[in-house]
Amino acid sequence: MLTGSFLAFSSITAVTILAILLGSVALVHLLTRQRDHRTAAFWAALIVLSPIAGACLYALLGINFIRRRGKQYRGSVGPAYRDPPPNCPHFYQEDPVIAAQDCSLATTLDRISRFNFSSGNSAEPLINGDDAMPAMLAAIREAKSTIALSSYIFEATGIGADFVSELAAAHLRGVNVRVIVDDAGTRYSWPPVTRVLKNLGVPVRRFMPMRFILRLITMNLRNHKKLLIVDGHTAFTGGMNIREGNMLSRNPPHPVQDLHFKITGPVVSQLQRVFAEDWAFCSGETLDEVLWFPEIKPTGQTHALGIVDGPDEDFEVMPIALFAALNAARHRVCIMTPYFLPPATLMAAMKLCATRGVEVSIVTPAQNNIPCVSWAAHTLYPELLHAGCRIFESPAPFDHSKILLIDDSWSIVGSTNWDPRSLRLNFEFNVACHDRGLADRLAAIFEQKKRLSQEITEADLESATKFVRLRNGFARLFIPVL
Repeated sequence: MLTGSFLAFSSITAVTILAILLGSVALVHLLTRQRDHRTAAFWAALIVLSPIAGACLYALLGINFIRRRGKQYRGSVGPAYRDPPPNCPHFYQEDPVIAAQDCSLATTLDRISRFNFSSGNSAEPLINGDDAMPAMLAAIREAKSTIALSSYIFEATGIGADFVSELAAAHLRGVNVRVIVDDAGTRYSWPPVTRVLKNLGVPVRRFMPMRFILRLITMNLRNHKKLLIVDGHTAFTGGMNIREGNMLSRNPPHPVQDLHFKITGPVVSQLQRVFAEDWAFCSGETLDEVLWFPEIKPTGQTHALGIVDGPDEDFEVMPIALFAALNAARHRVCIMTPYFLPPATLMAAMKLCATRGVEVSIVTPAQNNIPCVSWAAHTLYPELLHAGCRIFESPAPFDHSKILLIDDSWSIVGSTNWDPRSLRLNFEFNVACHDRGLADRLAAIFEQKKRLSQEITEADLESATKFVRLRNGFARLFIPVL
């Protein structure tokens, strides 16, 4: 009896000591490394309330274990990414005051990004997979020298099987093909597309394979970029994964709306360099500068700049770029995103825009494919509505589109969502464009989606049941890890 009591006491003592040690180590790391005070408060409360479970969850979800040595990989793919900042691009505006304001934002974004603005580009919006996938497949089919493809999700079935066939055919006819698929994104279909491509001889790599303990420490650090660069001068990027669900004309079981972009012109070399850096990271191979980076001629009137973001050397670049764009707005801001959980700085910037008299419109799905994200988002609506922002929830099918429009000339497109995971944990790529024609086309798409959506009012939120409010409030507690 005494022995049993002693063992029980020893076990309790051991667990207590373990809890104190783990909690203390986690709190020390949190207090000295975490930069966001709201996130820090969330983790601190969890660790104090449950030292063992909280410390373990913090280690898995709250710490960035992977800090790639970006400069090492950038140096391996040719000349440095960053040349001395040039003079501000010459924007053709009738009003010299507007031209000067545009120049100010261009200079800011140029300094935020590790690339420079380039002129003479063209960006064509492609609506849903019905527009984007055939165009991408045609580009692969016509490739003569190189194909670089990076995707978060790449299914091996449906439309993905068509991509597999075209990539394999290009490889057989002597085109240099390189494919990167995020490891998490390979798990959306069976067999994994990386295995299928490898069996066909196509050079392919998984981004940050999750094996054993790495499955835990890298589960949140995913490559969310969507890049296709053909022959070094034609590129596709945006928010679209390679999935059958994007092909709305085929009536898939889980349809997804989305926007993608075909880009030509000198800015394509920036997309190619981003891919080359990721390929060097995944495979150790340096892509040949002459073969993969040909001279590119101007094709249009779009001034464009690539913006890379990720939990490495490019940490929190995109939130700063979005903040700068919002602060530069004079009369209109249009935001479309599938996941709307902006951090405090972007919340403040949107409210300040509305306070200054800028029209701020936000379109986000009514039925989210991740329900808890939508629940938490509803707790952020009241302060935005009170400030004068307008929020619209779009009907099914789920809309995965991501665009930011500023006034009449600026648009930012790419892979970044307005949520903590995308803004702090994922590797992302976006393109900032100055082009009135492109902005007008995207504004028309935005307005059409807005007309089909239901506007959310403060009265709608106040009429929610107590259960819905409690559910949403509970979901809000987990915004830092959603």
